[in-house]
Amino acid sequence: MKNKNGESLLSRIFTLRNMAVTFLVVYFAVFLAYPIIKAFAGSLHDWNPLVGTYDWVGFDNFKQILTDKLFWSSMWNTAVFAGVSTVFRIVLGLGLALLLSAKLVKCKDTLRGLFYMPTITPLVAVSFVWMWMFDPQFGMVDKVTGLDINWLHDTKWAMPAIIIMTIWKDFGYATVLYLAGLMNLPRDVYEAAAIDGANSVQIFFKITLPLLKSTTLFIVITSLISYLQAYVQILVMTEGGPGTSTYTISYLIFDQAFQKYNFGVASAQAVILFLFTGVLTLIMFKISGDSEDLA
Repeated sequence: MKNKNGESLLSRIFTLRNMAVTFLVVYFAVFLAYPIIKAFAGSLHDWNPLVGTYDWVGFDNFKQILTDKLFWSSMWNTAVFAGVSTVFRIVLGLGLALLLSAKLVKCKDTLRGLFYMPTITPLVAVSFVWMWMFDPQFGMVDKVTGLDINWLHDTKWAMPAIIIMTIWKDFGYATVLYLAGLMNLPRDVYEAAAIDGANSVQIFFKITLPLLKSTTLFIVITSLISYLQAYVQILVMTEGGPGTSTYTISYLIFDQAFQKYNFGVASAQAVILFLFTGVLTLIMFKISGDSEDLA
């Protein structure tokens, strides 16, 4: 005879599983698959929801984009922003992680929390604080450094200012991940290297960095994906200015879609960004795979 309680428990488990699977399928269909399909379809139309326009234009939106100087300057700004921010995020994050993992450092948990706190602070709030800090009359940056720069209103310094704020906010994320990686490194490898007479520099470049490669790859990929989509700090701090000097591709998409209501062009730009991000991610995985094969 079958246990009724057992059958009831199994039926409940299967019911909960089916509900969870159904919820996930509906969630991804509504919030992931549909927007992507809609963007690809919209990129082939003259689409203005404000006046109800949705006319087929084929690849005209893409042709318009590829001949637009603002699009290419925005792509260049995006590449500079993402590249510089990612490099400094990794360098500062790893350096701080190495410092915090040292035996001489006390209150490690408190320091980890302090350095990670900016990462979980809302980006809008951080952007407003740094706007005040970059103010040429009242801001702390010019007073502390002795500089006289109108950071957010100078075409030369507006993007560097946004990059500085972004690095300060985000490097704690890399620090925490590197700390986790450092704590899981095999001690016997370091003991063998010390016995062989390796110095600290050799140990770092020959042992620590290679063993942290997977962590570094994860940070690089997640950072690039995040920074390629950055627009909140730009919207708050400069609104793309002065002029268009801080336009990134994501801010350009926002500008086309929600300020000019040119959803067709914005969708085409989003498709290009989506494909570019996907290709870049595949290249990073390919490079990582090749380096592992060589090792």
